[in-house]
Amino acid sequence: MSAPVPERGVRAVDRAFAAALRRLDPATDPQVLRAAELASLAVSAGHAGLDLRRPQALLDGDWPPPAAWREALRASPWIAAPAPDAEADPQAPLVLERDLLYLRRYREYERRLAARLRAIARQPARAGDLAALAPLFAQLFPQARGDDGGQARAAALALLRPLLLVTGGPGTGKTTTLARLLVLLIAQRRRLGGAPPRIALAAPTGRAAERIAQSLQQAAAQLRAAGVDPALCEALPLQARTLHRLLGPIPDRPRFRHDAAHPLPYDVVVVDEASMVDLPLMCKLAEAVPDGAALVLVGDPDQLPSVEAGDVLAAIVAASGDGATLPAAVEAALAPLLGAPATGDLFAAAEDAPLAGHRVHLRRGWRQSSALELAPLADAARTGDGERALALLQSGTLRGVHYHAGIHDPLAPALREALLAPWRALLAAEDAEQALALAGRARLLTALREGPWGAAQLNARIEEALAGAQREPYFHGRLLLVTENSYRHGLFNGDVGVCLRDPGGAPVVWFAGAEGVRGFHPAALPAHAGAFAMTVHKAQGSEFDAVWLLLPRQDARTLSRELVYTGLTRAREALHLCAGEAVLRAALARRAERVSGLAWRLREPPADAAAGAVR
Repeated sequence: MSAPVPERGVRAVDRAFAAALRRLDPATDPQVLRAAELASLAVSAGHAGLDLRRPQALLDGDWPPPAAWREALRASPWIAAPAPDAEADPQAPLVLERDLLYLRRYREYERRLAARLRAIARQPARAGDLAALAPLFAQLFPQARGDDGGQARAAALALLRPLLLVTGGPGTGKTTTLARLLVLLIAQRRRLGGAPPRIALAAPTGRAAERIAQSLQQAAAQLRAAGVDPALCEALPLQARTLHRLLGPIPDRPRFRHDAAHPLPYDVVVVDEASMVDLPLMCKLAEAVPDGAALVLVGDPDQLPSVEAGDVLAAIVAASGDGATLPAAVEAALAPLLGAPATGDLFAAAEDAPLAGHRVHLRRGWRQSSALELAPLADAARTGDGERALALLQSGTLRGVHYHAGIHDPLAPALREALLAPWRALLAAEDAEQALALAGRARLLTALREGPWGAAQLNARIEEALAGAQREPYFHGRLLLVTENSYRHGLFNGDVGVCLRDPGGAPVVWFAGAEGVRGFHPAALPAHAGAFAMTVHKAQGSEFDAVWLLLPRQDARTLSRELVYTGLTRAREALHLCAGEAVLRAALARRAERVSGLAWRLREPPADAAAGAVR
């Protein structure tokens, strides 16, 4: 018999799960119990299930050969083995499918999400006469025929596809494309004789929702200035919500008010920063999209996946092609807008590729100020090219990029004042709006939460450097990060506020919102922590003028090319990277891979067409 599961890494809840199965059936094969522990642990590590062929990727140990493990699992009454499109036996807590062992709940999330996305994708388009939209399209995309970045193609495809993915890195025009895409959908609905479509704009976090709303407001103003019909611009959504708020949470229950039986009251649902959406939430969102409505997912597939289980955007991308080319029939249907000869039928696509032609990947351009030349380094990080990344960093030729190879502590004397300077201005701020604007000037990003190079200790050191060892808990100018959702307060995980003293000396924490700044007494806030330093995960969906990216002294499993890429692309004007050469090489050589069966479920339609959501 193989050695027992190593204690390091396995949680008490994983052992309790296996122990419960053993109590219910003392004859349960020990190999089944060990697999149950790992299946539970896998979810905590962000995986949808346990890959029996690669258990070492989750936890070191002496594991059984996959064939022997599969045989033991198939013989167990605790394991269901349903057909790919069939619901698993509710009495079995585990499901075995294609060498993946799932907790039943997460297998069902995968199956239901795949079924719903396929169902949305195969809805018939109500395109109407695309040629009638050609004048507006030419106004929105005057360079459409020479468009090598994909923006025009993405907008045109939205007129035909009820499920659309718009992917791309920073500065490739995702928000600009989205605004024009929505204008075209509004105009299309008008020409078909209907009212303007009801459009929902959402993002995974409050900060990301605020950013996409602000960006869309700016884009709408630019469209008006460019002479686009004001009525079309006025129909654009100017507010965004978190996905949780969009779906409507029910206190103390895992369900939402909107689901398959009570769908959202919208014709178009747009989700920005889709890479941050986990498997359970994306499943619940897709099932809440009503029949006949469109779903548009926008994001960067090279960023870190969600903190919770699943890498949904990456799986959908894998099932929808490279986004560089569209099926010939799709290209032909877009011809009235893009200028090529019109031939073929859009809906003649092969049935064995349900999501083919539903994605456009934007490639042209990177948003950066004249002070920051980030694109070459970001591309090297994205592709995992450690040698090229180090050569660029060591050359010192990239504008605004500063590599501090020999310094592992950003609070060391050589860097201390450069790091602290943007925050010292907060100590003198008196106006809440001014303070919130200053709050976005700089952030220290780290890969870890705890330890000497973790966000918690770094925050404590920065606060001491700014306000002294005997500082008040809520000193004037302190940055705070909300760490849990509070719908009562309208504050959400990831929101950043600034603490200012009022004229009477009482602390008030100010947050930006759609209705302006709002102040809260610290005691009234949901769970929160300091925000001068934060993990790269927490910084997703945000940008800062200057980013200090700190990697630990020693390599760690949490380091990956996705983490480095996500961290450095949060910078708008300056990037400071503190990382040793060996650690940076190791990070860029590692992928943040998630075990999941969603990609193959999306690529392979079920044997029957019963793809409706499970209710």
